[in-house]
Amino acid sequence: MNPHDMHPVSSHAPEVTATRMHALLERAPLAMAFTRGDQFEVVSEHLKQLFHCADGECLSGRTIRAVHVSEAAYTGQLERLAQAFAQGKPVDEEVEFVRRDGTRFWGRLQATPVGWDQPAGDALWVIEDITQARQIRLQPTWVGRHDPVTELANRREFERRLAEHVGSRRLDPVSVLWVDIDHFDDLIQRFGHEASDHFLFALGQLLLTKVRATDILARLEADHFAVLLPNCDHHYAQIVGEKMRSAVAGFRLRWGKDSTKAKVCVGVAQLHPSLQDAQAVLDAASVACDEGKAAGGDSVRVYVPAALTDTQMADL
Repeated sequence: MNPHDMHPVSSHAPEVTATRMHALLERAPLAMAFTRGDQFEVVSEHLKQLFHCADGECLSGRTIRAVHVSEAAYTGQLERLAQAFAQGKPVDEEVEFVRRDGTRFWGRLQATPVGWDQPAGDALWVIEDITQARQIRLQPTWVGRHDPVTELANRREFERRLAEHVGSRRLDPVSVLWVDIDHFDDLIQRFGHEASDHFLFALGQLLLTKVRATDILARLEADHFAVLLPNCDHHYAQIVGEKMRSAVAGFRLRWGKDSTKAKVCVGVAQLHPSLQDAQAVLDAASVACDEGKAAGGDSVRVYVPAALTDTQMADL
């Protein structure tokens, strides 16, 4: 190799890296921090605001004990972090934190080592204020209508909303999607139930980005999701299903130092007099989904009632 072709290593490289890291933390729209041991090393502007820090040094260089409500909470947090990191797993949990002025809030803490080859080294924390969301989740009405893993509507709520449309005489088309994750049992065996719940939540949030605010997305059971699409015929519903299929296929699920990809099959069913109740509609969408799975998965299929001709289906 020609020595003139080699790029010299700048002695200022560490300073440049540190400057870039500080710039990133100042501008990133996340409350995050780098920790080392039991101390905050560098914190973002959003994290300072979250903990009501008026000056820039109120957390940097301080022990993370400063943001925990008690000594027991602090030591328990350190133990869980160390145990999870040593096993190659991230930490994703709800923690009650205390601000500098003494007020408390509930935060979702997501933490991972900067390098999984050094689990006891520097770590990255991301904290989200979930106080209001937590209060809503604890209400009996919320619990009765939502799935605790994904925080989406549950089967009972979905069937109730679907039944309103099945029994309606309105002429607007209504469609339902049945979404089934391909080979989800393999994911459970590989990563375990804790990671699988994390994946279900992440996939649920991804699917939410592909529907309208007026649509209803629910987790029915296990790895089965459903979408209620009011004022939507099977043609447009198929497009929505394809957007979901494509988004999941391109999304990488991460859990600690491991990652994987998933695929889904989507079944589409438009409400029709031959489908006399909510269960019949769900069964129809499920049948279409099963056809896709039998053909190899990663596909979108539309349910065609056996009693309808091609011309009648086109007129739906």
